Amino acid sequence: MDILSKIALRKIKEIELKKQSFSISHLEQLPGFKASTNSLKAALKQSDSGIIAEFKRRSPSKAVINQSLYVDDVAQAYQNAGATAMSVLTDNTFFGGSLEDLILAKSACSLPILRKEFIIDPYQVIESKAYGADAILLIAAILDEKQLIDLSQLAKQLQLDVLVEVHNSTELIKATQSHADIIGVNNRNLKTFKVSLDTSIELSSQIPTEFLKISESGISSPQDILQLQNYGFEGFLIGEQFMKSNTPGKEASKFIHSISGS
Repeated sequence: MDILSKIALRKIKEIELKKQSFSISHLEQLPGFKASTNSLKAALKQSDSGIIAEFKRRSPSKAVINQSLYVDDVAQAYQNAGATAMSVLTDNTFFGGSLEDLILAKSACSLPILRKEFIIDPYQVIESKAYGADAILLIAAILDEKQLIDLSQLAKQLQLDVLVEVHNSTELIKATQSHADIIGVNNRNLKTFKVSLDTSIELSSQIPTEFLKISESGISSPQDILQLQNYGFEGFLIGEQFMKSNTPGKEASKFIHSISGS
C-alpha cells in the first residue's frame, strides 16, 4: 500500500472520531466560520514572486524537517519576508501538524492561508473554514471526479479558494471538471517520492488558461522559479527549502529578493 492510500485510510478513521466530538453545527458556531476570507488566487495574481511559503515539521519522504519552530513566529517571518501566502500542514500523524497551527498562523499574519490536508469528506471543508483557512487543497489522486466536484463546490459556497493538486494527465482531466480556482502540479510522485520539475513543465501546456497554475515541491533556487515562469506558472509552493533552516523567514527573504533581482 502506498503512502497516499495509508493516509486516506487514516483520515477516514480520524473524521469519524471528529464527527463524534464536534458536530457540523458546532463548527458552524465558531468565529472563523462566519469570517471573511482572503483570496489566495487574487493574491497570487497580484504578486511578483508568487511564493507560497509552507510550515511543515516533518513528512513521510524526509522524516523530521524541523520540529523546533513556532508556527506563529514563522508566519510573521514569512509575511515580513514578502511571501505571497502561507501553507500550513494540519495532518498530525504523518506531518506533525494540527488545526491549532492553522489558527495560530491565521492570527499571526494577514497572508492568505492555505490549509494543506488530505481532504476526503465535506466535514473537513467546513472545518477548514471554521478554523480560519482561506483556501483548501484537494488532491486529485485520492478523490474521484464526483468527490472533486462536490468538495470544491462546497468550498466555493463557503468562500474558500480551491487548489486542486495533480501529478499526471489523468488527474489533470479530473481537476479541470471541478470548481477549482488553482491547479497545482506536484513535482513529487507521492507513490515513489521521486521529485522532478519536468512534471510541471510537461503538464503546463495541458492546463486550461482559466486556471491559475502553481508548481509544488522540488523548487530549490530562483533559477527554478524563472524556468517555471516561462511555462506560465504564477505560484510556487516551497516548504522544505525554507523549513530546514532555523530561520525560515530569512531564507524566504533571501530567496524572494533573489527572484526580484534576477
